Amino acid sequence: MDLRAELLKSIWYAFTALDVEKSGKVSKSQLKVLSHNLYTVLCIPHDPVALEEHFRDDDDGPVSSQGYMPYLNKYILDKVEEGAFVKENFDELCWTLTAKKNYKPDRNGNSVVSHQDAFKLWCLFNFLSEDKYPLVMVPDEVEYLLKKICTAMNVELNSCELDDYLSQEPQGQGGLTVWQFLEMVNSGRFLRGIKQEAISMAVEEVYQEVIEDVLKQARSPHVLGHKPHPASHPVFDPCVSWAQGYLWKKGQLRRNWSERWFTLKPSVLSYYMSEERKEKKGSIALDKHCCVEVLPDRDGKRCMFCVKTSSRTYEMSASDTRQRQEWTLAIQTAIRLQAEGKKSLHKDLKQKRREQREQREQRKAAKEEETQRLKQLQEEKERKLQELELLKEAQRQAEILLQEEEERRRQQHEEMQRTLEIQLREAEQARASMQAEMVLKEAEAERQRKRILELEDMQERLQEALQQEVKARQDEESVRYAQARLLAEEEEKLKQLMKLKEEQEEYIIKTQREKQVLKQEMENKNKCLEEAQKQLEEVRVNRQRVDQDVMVAQRKLRQASTNVKHWNVQMNRLMHPIGPGDKRTNVSGGGFAGYQPLLSRRDSSLK
Repeated sequence: MDLRAELLKSIWYAFTALDVEKSGKVSKSQLKVLSHNLYTVLCIPHDPVALEEHFRDDDDGPVSSQGYMPYLNKYILDKVEEGAFVKENFDELCWTLTAKKNYKPDRNGNSVVSHQDAFKLWCLFNFLSEDKYPLVMVPDEVEYLLKKICTAMNVELNSCELDDYLSQEPQGQGGLTVWQFLEMVNSGRFLRGIKQEAISMAVEEVYQEVIEDVLKQARSPHVLGHKPHPASHPVFDPCVSWAQGYLWKKGQLRRNWSERWFTLKPSVLSYYMSEERKEKKGSIALDKHCCVEVLPDRDGKRCMFCVKTSSRTYEMSASDTRQRQEWTLAIQTAIRLQAEGKKSLHKDLKQKRREQREQREQRKAAKEEETQRLKQLQEEKERKLQELELLKEAQRQAEILLQEEEERRRQQHEEMQRTLEIQLREAEQARASMQAEMVLKEAEAERQRKRILELEDMQERLQEALQQEVKARQDEESVRYAQARLLAEEEEKLKQLMKLKEEQEEYIIKTQREKQVLKQEMENKNKCLEEAQKQLEEVRVNRQRVDQDVMVAQRKLRQASTNVKHWNVQMNRLMHPIGPGDKRTNVSGGGFAGYQPLLSRRDSSLK
């Protein structure tokens, strides 16, 4: 934190104190007085012309902080030189303005800290507060400051009680304001049973260390009103201690030993006649080329050490070994700060703490982000588990439905199998029936073939008889003129008989084809059981058609037989009245008389 930022913090308090109406604006007359006082305490040459010109009375009204900043930067802060003014006087001016309005100590005089201690705590607050407005101090810095004060009094801070208080106290912008902090200290909640004098000394010690950059202080527990614990021996930490105390110093000219009050700051080690620091006897400028060495005891002095600079060596003596170690470590810390180009130890420590807080915040944010991400992942996992449960439930329902469907299909399959078995048995029965029918049809066809053979034989014999009869008729043409006409008719009948024979042959061929068709159908029935009933119906239809054909053939045969009978009758009728005397008898007896039994046999066979 640079000088400008430090000054702006105190000026901000002064500006807000002048803002009585809390409107963010201050009257020009008040800002004029404030600027004049700032010129004085900062040891800046006054510029009355610029002051009067900038804050002249006009109709613009009050000025906001943003309106005051250009003048403050140009005519005051840009002209400030570090070391040219007393920082404490500047802080007292700003404290006086802000405390009059905002600081409210106990009216009964029971405040834990005095008004001067409150000022120092206010300075410490400004130093440790965050660099943003309104100024607040984060809880970590509050705990750090209270711990340093308690450590200066050799007491332990109750961190749990502090956490409880901070959790109950309303915090704006993530921290405490200076007035909340002073109220907390004045409440005595964390400094019970401690005298105000001890608290003042502790506050002074911390103020010297943090604000004045004093690096080493030899503290006496008895001075602070506390006795040291007999079993405890404080361990020196150069990063948190401050440097003031008595040492013996050897003179350069007279070479005698004198006791002096030493004050160590990062850039200089000063020594005075007494701890009041009214008469300064000298100082030792510290830089990166200096060093500290431990010396052996001599000249009646013990616990000796020296500080070597580029121009001189300073010999000193401590009261005991522990004090010598503390001083040497503190001086080495100051030399290290000079080598690193740092002007203030606590500014560096504050920056480190801030970086650590930022890192913690980043880690916390990352952890929260990770937690949020894990939470989202957990929610996603739970959602997916729910979806999985739903899927499992759906799967179980699907399995149940599948089982029911499989059971239904199995039942349908069993039913279909039983139906097919029944159909198969029916087809087997139909097949057996068809085979029996085929056997019957073959027997019927065999009988038909025998009948046809008999008819052929009868036809042959009839043809022989007809030929003989024609020959006889040729011998007796004159007598048989009428008989020739009958023979012509007989020839016509024979043609009809031949036609009937051809029809019978065609019927036989057709029957054989039907047999082949029936065999093919039986083979197809063996292959295709599902079409067995249909083929059976076709066989039945074919059977009925064959039966009808057979009946037609039988009817035709009966008609032919009837025609033959009629023809025989006609022949017999014509044969009797033709021949004269014995000759006709012989002819009839030798001619057509022999046909009668043959025709009778043919009729019987046809029947």
